[in-house]
Amino acid sequence: MAEQKLLPEINIGIVGHVDHGKTTLTYGMTGKWTMAHSEELKRGITIKLGYADADIRKCTKCSAFSFEEKCKCGSETEIVKKISIVDAPGHETLMAVMLAGAAIIDGAILVIAANETVPQPQTAEHLMALKVLGIKNIIVVQNKVDLVAKEKAKENYEQIKKFISETYGGELPIIPISGQRKANLDILAEAVQEFIPAPRRELGKEPRMLVARSFDVNKPGAEIEKLVGGVLGGSIISGKFKKGDSIELRPGIKIEKKGGQVEWRTVSTKIAAIFYGSQQVDEGVPGGSVAFSTLLDPALTKADAFVGDVVGLPGKLPPVVHALALQVHLFGHVIGTKEKLKIEPFKQYEQLMLNVGTATTVGIVQGAGKTMKLILRRPVCASKGDKVAIARQVQGRWHLIGYGIVL
Repeated sequence: MAEQKLLPEINIGIVGHVDHGKTTLTYGMTGKWTMAHSEELKRGITIKLGYADADIRKCTKCSAFSFEEKCKCGSETEIVKKISIVDAPGHETLMAVMLAGAAIIDGAILVIAANETVPQPQTAEHLMALKVLGIKNIIVVQNKVDLVAKEKAKENYEQIKKFISETYGGELPIIPISGQRKANLDILAEAVQEFIPAPRRELGKEPRMLVARSFDVNKPGAEIEKLVGGVLGGSIISGKFKKGDSIELRPGIKIEKKGGQVEWRTVSTKIAAIFYGSQQVDEGVPGGSVAFSTLLDPALTKADAFVGDVVGLPGKLPPVVHALALQVHLFGHVIGTKEKLKIEPFKQYEQLMLNVGTATTVGIVQGAGKTMKLILRRPVCASKGDKVAIARQVQGRWHLIGYGIVL
């Protein structure tokens, strides 16, 4: 029973190019399929962030690490650490969701298929996104090694090493695996334990949570007295929340007024329950994916309506801003295109995609020099010093070109 009391200590993002085996690997680690939406099941790709908890286990006899209850040697294993897995989409049109996932993760597993040339466009884009957002604890897995000959796997491994050195500027652990056959997942479990430690948490700071999903969990036809309030899912990045706390969400909800005017209104509610997976707790702290059951009308939270919001105690959140001034840092070239394209100067009124925390918005350039000013299509809750990922439309889709610091 003691095992059940362990709560997730860290969020680990599973990232990489479409169809390189991220969701299968997540299943191998957690026993759960993270594709839950009908559109995802139909198309066979992950569109929204998926969440599942995994256990890092250690054999009581031979001390080998594993994700399984039984060790290869046949002995029982015990949980040494619980982790939350965030399965981020790799499909080329879904970069914004990938960046939202990177904002709430402590470490990452970059999945690269052994049966394709390295790097695929989104492999490079995802590694650069992790670098931009300051994610340093990264493990690379060379997946699908069961589909290629030994020499081909070695050649692909060398390609991965070269790509990491050129893109990331250093070495990262690379582990050959087969997610489908669960081969070498014990080595991966040991690597997660060694290379992705739980960061120091700032429990004394103001409580903050970034919303990555929001739901109505009530089934159609549920009896009125059995209805529960809207659910907010995401990660606590500082401080602690308690069951019963009054909270605010910013920027909140969009109110359309007469004459076409729009106003964003802060939403206030209470935390009715706090969940880590299926485990209910009285207190939520940083580490792992958390869900708040609230007193909000579930019609407000359905269909991820609050994604990008920040949750905090009343009157303690950063301001809602409709414009941003950024100190801009551009890459040497556009990330994610097959050829290395030069980054052209910004044009007045150009539209850029910006990611602030878990919020995705469009910024319209008002002026660009050493600092850039943008008017936002959708306001964000942001503080001075926050990092903003910047993407631009190139060849018909959004590509990462740099990042900015909020001034």
